[in-house]
Amino acid sequence: MILGAHVCRCGCGGPVDLVEPPLSGSPDTDAQGLWRYLRWLPVREPVSLGEPTTPLAALDWGDLDVVAKLEGALPTGSFKDRGAAVMVAGLHEHGSTGGVVDSSGNAGASIAAYCARVGLECEVMAPAHASPGKLTQIAAYGARLVAVDGPRSASTEAALARAAEGLSYMSHMWHPLFLAGTETFAFELADQLDGRMPDWVVIPSAAGTLLLGAHRGFVRLAAAGRIDRVPRLLAVQSAAATPLATAWAAGADEPAVVETRQGPAEGLLTARPPRGRQVLAAVRATGGAVVAVPDDELWAGHRRAARQGVYCEPTSAVALGALSVARVRGLLCPGERVVCALTGAGLKSTDAIGAALAG
Repeated sequence: MILGAHVCRCGCGGPVDLVEPPLSGSPDTDAQGLWRYLRWLPVREPVSLGEPTTPLAALDWGDLDVVAKLEGALPTGSFKDRGAAVMVAGLHEHGSTGGVVDSSGNAGASIAAYCARVGLECEVMAPAHASPGKLTQIAAYGARLVAVDGPRSASTEAALARAAEGLSYMSHMWHPLFLAGTETFAFELADQLDGRMPDWVVIPSAAGTLLLGAHRGFVRLAAAGRIDRVPRLLAVQSAAATPLATAWAAGADEPAVVETRQGPAEGLLTARPPRGRQVLAAVRATGGAVVAVPDDELWAGHRRAARQGVYCEPTSAVALGALSVARVRGLLCPGERVVCALTGAGLKSTDAIGAALAG
């Protein structure tokens, strides 16, 4: 009933969650990428753009054993395809005609692409200052793009206003099917590493959908005996928007109320993450941590990876900048194995990267 009504908020005002069964059976070895795990997902039929298993690339990072998982290899260039593919598949199954979403760029592009794949209408509210390449990508898929002036939160307000007029709210931050899709990051990594988990998994976190989905996936895998342990999670925020990092430093259970500023990590400028309490709890459950990364460390990490052939967008590069921040704080120890989720391809943000190189 929840999915048929396209509901993503419960009566308490918080996000709706799915009750997920224990993992059973095995992945479909004839399929690739996230749809290998269809039997573990709450949908029946894939909506696919040929999603691959995203590659792992080792990086030389001093005394740390660092591996990057290149989520930019997904069809629209970001990890958002994991959630969008599953969410749109579920909505399509339940007769949706489409809806509205707010996004800083990547989620809007991803949801627009998968909606186009099955003929659903898609309206995207995006900040007018978002990367031009991302806005062009959204429009190219045939979505109705509305560029909203003001901070990232203004796009959310505009989308909620449209939803109040009767459109379904296809929010990557709120919808439980989107979150179910991001669990496939954990499933895939477990297969790639033969069940031997790293010491840490480092994930850029604004709304926290990838981190929270990965944690749920790791917990389900561990309960089924498919991995040796649940890795520690390092949630990484931009210093431009720190509701989770500020709460973590204070030992709080709820995201802090903060003001945001513009910054190169445009995908991380969420001031009020709807699932923030869940993200903080997930990090604590793994013995992990939350850090904020200043812009200079972001760009230092970006340069270091690019010199090794790995080109990611600035939002992803906070995960690389966090390696230095966490090392200085004693969170990461020499010899530890670390997987960094590089959440989007560098071609998403050529203007910002070009300006940084010129500077």
